[in-house]
Amino acid sequence: MTIGFIGQGYIGKNYADDFENRGYGVIRYAIEEPYNSNGAEIKNCDIVFIAVPTPTTPKGFDSSIVESVLSFIGDGATAVIKSTILPGTTKRLQKEHKRISILYSPEFLSEVTAAEEAVHPFSNIVGIPFESDQYRSKAQQVLDVLPNASVSQICSSTEAEIIKYTHNISAYVHVVIFNMVYDLTCAMGYGWANIGKAIQADSLISNRYANPVHKSGRGAGGHCFIKDFSAFKEFYEKVAHDTYGSTILEAVEKKNIQLLAESKKDLDLLEGVYGRAKFSE
Repeated sequence: MTIGFIGQGYIGKNYADDFENRGYGVIRYAIEEPYNSNGAEIKNCDIVFIAVPTPTTPKGFDSSIVESVLSFIGDGATAVIKSTILPGTTKRLQKEHKRISILYSPEFLSEVTAAEEAVHPFSNIVGIPFESDQYRSKAQQVLDVLPNASVSQICSSTEAEIIKYTHNISAYVHVVIFNMVYDLTCAMGYGWANIGKAIQADSLISNRYANPVHKSGRGAGGHCFIKDFSAFKEFYEKVAHDTYGSTILEAVEKKNIQLLAESKKDLDLLEGVYGRAKFSE
């Protein structure tokens, strides 16, 4: 079986490296050298993992790059989208591209630890756009080639897309909450050392995002959190029609923008998502 990878950022590269190390035939395609001449070879792949940018800009969420690369995939092959996409996108794309099977499998890689996490995932989730034996068989084929994980699950593609957003927005909110506790601690004249030590020892608290000062700044930054929270907030407002929930998301977003802007962390990413006027308010 030949496995294709479209996109060679930290996600696509580390997944491709893992498959190659496990003995699979791998074809990589990206717009950057040295893989930019491999586009035609992707049509020879049985399964193609797609890990390309899905930016959020002041105009909203943009899945156009994912949609543009589907044409590289050969008839009858399986496309597995790893890029973060809004709930319902896989189902829509499958209706528009019936010559291939399109599945969604969320990734949970962090930039710094991506290589290790690609080799040792904590879960493998594959979402199918429509319920049928054929799609379940395709999903099982994908699970069979992924590295072993303690949890393997087949669900609907929309559920899988929600699972991905749940992972990212929960981390985002954690970062903001711990920063608020940090601000309160400082306002009362105390340091963070004792509180931070207790949080790290508390098994009931997810302490992965418990450091208020991270990468020389504060707030939920990086290439995923800022854009994905903004996209989720807009999608939630459009679909859920929940005034209180939307107000909470708006407040958390504003607090995070404040933290990033005041500490001058990831200002380029902030501007890319919101435009300069938004985070300069």
